[in-house]
Amino acid sequence: MPRLALFAFAVCVLATAAAVVSFVQGDWIGIVWVLMVGVSSNMAWFYHRRAKAEREAARV
Repeated sequence: MPRLALFAFAVCVLATAAAVVSFVQGDWIGIVWVLMVGVSSNMAWFYHRRAKAEREAARV
């Protein structure tokens, strides 16, 4: 897995934990963390798929 995908996945996991903690404490700022989870998961998926496509293109 490429480095950028791993970083994006780590941000996704940490943002998920922050969202859970925020909502448990009753803070509405957790909505921002949920949005960050969405963006970072999309970034992780994008970089993972791009690296996979590059590997397959290099194989041909």
